[in-house]
Amino acid sequence: MAEQVATMCDQLIKAVMMIMDAETSQIYRLEALKFCEEFKETSTLCVPCGLHLADKSQPAVVRHFGLQILEQVIKFRWNNMQQQEKVQLKECAMQLLTVGVTGTHSILEEESHVKDALSRIVVEMIKREWPQHWPDMLKEMESLSSQGEAQTELVMLILLRLAEDVITFQTLPSQRRRDIQQTLTQNMDNIFSFLLAILHINVEDYRKLKEEPGLELKAKAHCRVAVATLNTLAGYVDWVTLVHITSRNCQLLEMLCLLLSEPELQLEASECLLIALSRKGKLEERKPFILLFNDVAIQYILSAAQSADGLAICPNSSKPQEVEVVERRYVFLKRLCQVLCALGFQLCSLVVSFSHCGHTCTSAFALFNGSCPEVEVPANLSKYTEALLAFTTHSSQFLKSSTVSTWASLFRHETLSKVPVVVEMALKYLKVSTTNLVRTGFPSRQDSPSCVYSRMDFDSDEDFNSFFSTYRSQHGDVLRMLSRIVPVEAFHTAAEWLRFQVASPIDPGETTCKVKTAEGLCSLMSPSVLQWDALTVFMECVMQQIFKSLDEENLPIDQSMELLQGVLNYETRDPLILSCVLSNISALFPFVTHRPQFVPQVLYKLFKAVTFHIDLENKAPRSRAVKNVRRHACSAIIKLCRDYPQFILPCFDMFYNHVKELFANEALLTFLEKCSQMEALVLISNQFKDFEKQKAFLDELTAPIITQWTSEEMTRLL
Repeated sequence: MAEQVATMCDQLIKAVMMIMDAETSQIYRLEALKFCEEFKETSTLCVPCGLHLADKSQPAVVRHFGLQILEQVIKFRWNNMQQQEKVQLKECAMQLLTVGVTGTHSILEEESHVKDALSRIVVEMIKREWPQHWPDMLKEMESLSSQGEAQTELVMLILLRLAEDVITFQTLPSQRRRDIQQTLTQNMDNIFSFLLAILHINVEDYRKLKEEPGLELKAKAHCRVAVATLNTLAGYVDWVTLVHITSRNCQLLEMLCLLLSEPELQLEASECLLIALSRKGKLEERKPFILLFNDVAIQYILSAAQSADGLAICPNSSKPQEVEVVERRYVFLKRLCQVLCALGFQLCSLVVSFSHCGHTCTSAFALFNGSCPEVEVPANLSKYTEALLAFTTHSSQFLKSSTVSTWASLFRHETLSKVPVVVEMALKYLKVSTTNLVRTGFPSRQDSPSCVYSRMDFDSDEDFNSFFSTYRSQHGDVLRMLSRIVPVEAFHTAAEWLRFQVASPIDPGETTCKVKTAEGLCSLMSPSVLQWDALTVFMECVMQQIFKSLDEENLPIDQSMELLQGVLNYETRDPLILSCVLSNISALFPFVTHRPQFVPQVLYKLFKAVTFHIDLENKAPRSRAVKNVRRHACSAIIKLCRDYPQFILPCFDMFYNHVKELFANEALLTFLEKCSQMEALVLISNQFKDFEKQKAFLDELTAPIITQWTSEEMTRLL
């Protein structure tokens, strides 16, 4: 028997090495693969051969194949085995996990795919034997973890895979799944205590040893165990009862916050923390999450967030003058940002108005113990908002966008939006918006710190453009909320930015020479165009809300008219910037209803834009930018006549005479531009309130068209 096993093992080793050898021809590789598969499916020597091949003296690929054989036996032959054979196989499999001669290498030497295969074997046995025929499984795992770091890591892998197979992937028959899940739930207190103890011990040992000369490998081993434990915790916090996550005054969550300062553990800690904070459930069960606003936890979160901007970049190895993103650190920043957003979601859900509450909760721990029915605004809310603002001001456009929904929830919240800390943050957010609304960070460019991050997040400029349009739209919603919370400050920020842009010289950027004849002075990527474009969005969002948020006597009419006069006096021959100027005029026009004397100046500016042209192309065909600005002016006129016809009516004669002059020169306007002017006139004429007068006007307006349609030539064509 032993000789037969040895002979077969030699053949299997040769077959495996042939499969893995890059020089092997396809025919021989297929033959070797067929031999191995037939052995696994039909041979009666699978168990002894598998155990022999899995011995740690064998090469890693051979050991992995031996473990695959054992896994195959457990999966497909277990029910046909005698009880004694099952016990023997289980004992031998557990021996493979130990420190002994047949066991594993040290944690840093052992290959990850071998560890994975070892854990799969044990989990397959657990799924078939526990708890009925293996009641002491958890005790054996705990005992195994005391043998060393490698064994502890294997125990973590086993517990994680068990949770994944039973809960996440549900790869068992329903009855077995219920039995195992029920037993896991019954033992969850012990499991969590075990996991937290392992995490605490290994983190402490890692911190002590990593600074000691000559003990770097030992420190790395403890770090590896801590990482495995965090990954295992992440597999459980997604589904266990919330009480296990929040027990012991949220010891687990606070420990995870502390690990955010450890570079080697922060990513796994943040992922575990994110899963926990993303949990739904009854508000009563989620109340303890507010403990994360205590001094220690929130300070670690704030410190990690404030170091975010320089954390994920390092000098480029091939181009020292440039920087590159370190992927692992950048992923950590994304997770940390998501943690803050999830914490904000929990805060907005838990904090309620105290208008009907006769008392306040002075201690976070009092509400955890159930002595206070309501959740108070945390004392450290300012640290939380500062941490969130750190990501809002980060160079990565993706990280900026990730915070928008959380800011919206805070500014929309009935109670939190009135808290002085949030109101103060609203003012800071307004200032930040003047930067964040600027469309910069294209992955193909090098003109912004955002570009290096965009190359990690977006495949092309088109992808970035699509993303930024969505982000800007969401950002605009937040600006509208801010304009309701701090309307005066929002107006002053917009006014300051507009004055600055009007006074600033045009900066066409580096691309002028390539696009000047085709696109005018600036291109879409010119710094001035990007600034004007962002300002336009800001103005439109803010001015829309001013009239809804302030009483009429408090409206900044005089300041608005000063701004409008500055915009009306602003002259530019660049079509892209002129289009933004027209949008700002439209945004300020509601204030003109309180100063009607400005209407003629506004109309004159718009009329001038309707016939806008660049000196080089005063005749068709015109460039796209010129067509757009003329179309924009026509649309703006129609909008004013539609929304404010009673204010445009006194200027009707001037308007009509100007249109007649334009129509007299066939080359000045296109057919559609003429139609838009006629539409505007008709909208104003609806305010005549005199049927005969309006009829006479419409007859005069449409006479040329009627003459054309009733002409002899048209009659013949029809």
